[in-house]
Amino acid sequence: MKYGTPPRQKPTPLMNLISALAPASVTGADFQVSAPGRVNLIGEHTDYNQGWVLPIAIERGIQMHVRRRSDRLALLRSQSQKESVRVDLASPIHPGLIPWGRYAEGVLSEYLKLGWKIPGFEADITADLPAGGGLSSSAALEIATATAIEALCQRTLPAVDRALLCQRAEQEFAGVPCGIMDQFAITFARTDQALLLDCNSQQMTHVELNSASLAILVVNSGVKHALADGEYAKRRAECAAAASWLEVASLRDVSSSLWQTKGSSLPELLQSRVKHVVSENERTLRFVAALKNSDWEGAGRLMYASHESLAADYQVSCPELDTLVELARRIPGVYGCRMTGGGFGGCVVALIEKSQSEAAMEEFEQRYKKATSIAPALFLTRAAAGPEVSPLR
Repeated sequence: MKYGTPPRQKPTPLMNLISALAPASVTGADFQVSAPGRVNLIGEHTDYNQGWVLPIAIERGIQMHVRRRSDRLALLRSQSQKESVRVDLASPIHPGLIPWGRYAEGVLSEYLKLGWKIPGFEADITADLPAGGGLSSSAALEIATATAIEALCQRTLPAVDRALLCQRAEQEFAGVPCGIMDQFAITFARTDQALLLDCNSQQMTHVELNSASLAILVVNSGVKHALADGEYAKRRAECAAAASWLEVASLRDVSSSLWQTKGSSLPELLQSRVKHVVSENERTLRFVAALKNSDWEGAGRLMYASHESLAADYQVSCPELDTLVELARRIPGVYGCRMTGGGFGGCVVALIEKSQSEAAMEEFEQRYKKATSIAPALFLTRAAAGPEVSPLR
């Protein structure tokens, strides 16, 4: 049994991407854009509370083959699906009927609002990211679209501005009140480094993650999540309500003394939400210290504690994710495991001993299938670099 990252030249289609359209007005093959997905090692649901997060880009992502057109149409498509997105770049853009298309439409709209004149193009989009897996396929599509626009226009935005533009696109066109983590994680990714991001100041510190003895494993539960279905927005609203109750700008500002003096005055549900955010920020900084000291077991314990908090206090896990984490505790070579992403399905991420990675993956696959009747998709990854533009081969 062989595991790992499949070759980039053989990706699978993203989401419900996109059918073939007639290649009218194509002026020639131009370039390819790639943008990675991301997995968050720790620091979940803290980004929109202005806290700390620690994501990495992964060795899977989105590929976009871009061809210029002689008109002002943008066509996004895939050879294997029947849906397609068609955007008139000479008119104001509004969210379309195809859910995945809204992420790209939002990015196009934001650049037009800046006064950019985007030439017509069409893009064949493929990916080896699972849709609804919590690996940020939406942000990867946004960043890939932004990178393609800048290549077409032969000009660039500052990297922070580009990431924030993509965040706005997701909020306004897809209706997801996301924080900045995903777009920053992809934009500023470096090979073999995690990104410690302070979501309040936007200060970034790259953390080495290149031990010969450590591997990162991602296991897809097979349960798709959907952040736009209301639960994600509900958690964000609950956190805003708690911050208002405690008279702070965000839950990032809740100190230990404030929590001790005023925490008990909160309704029980809001107490739980604040408890998770405050403790998760502490765990994230302790996790970074553990990585710097090569304390893999200590880092693993923090991952398990993070999952317990997300399941009990933040209530964003699901039975399948909980099953994977409990299985991890009994598999040799696994230091720690937790759900990653917004929750309600998707993936778990685990730190494992590299020498035992093949055996650990077989154990995950066999035990999870026995427990749930679901065959999980799983792969090893290292921390990868950010978006790239290259000539088409």
